[in-house]
Amino acid sequence: MSKSRQDVLDESKKKAVKAGVVTAGTVVLAAAGLPVLATVAAVPAAVLGWKWWKHRAENGIRF
Repeated sequence: MSKSRQDVLDESKKKAVKAGVVTAGTVVLAAAGLPVLATVAAVPAAVLGWKWWKHRAENGIRF
């Protein structure tokens, strides 16, 4: 069963919030002077950001 346009947009918003929160956490770690933890936290932030970007591209959502 395919999703409605609104369901796709809602899912995109959820993915964006999740990626944004993880990225913000990475920035906080870097600002707090914990570069090793910030580097480790950057990996999931990049993965979540990529998944959000790919989701938008696959569903024809403008950037």
